Amino acid sequence: MLSLPMLIELKIASGMTAKDRLGDLQDVIRLVRARSLPRDFQKQLVPYVRAKFLELWDAAQAASEDY
Repeated sequence: MLSLPMLIELKIASGMTAKDRLGDLQDVIRLVRARSLPRDFQKQLVPYVRAKFLELWDAAQAASEDY
């Protein structure tokens, strides 16, 4: 079983390195919203993905419009 930080690290790394895996980045946005993860959650992540987590965290704070 993966811990939440490790799952998020894997999802972000996948989305950052494989151009056809953008869904993994969207999964992180959904997790941030669903779990109400704080911005400082990034401290639990490896340095490689921290900046991208903060970018996705910011995106998760934006209001989502249903079409």
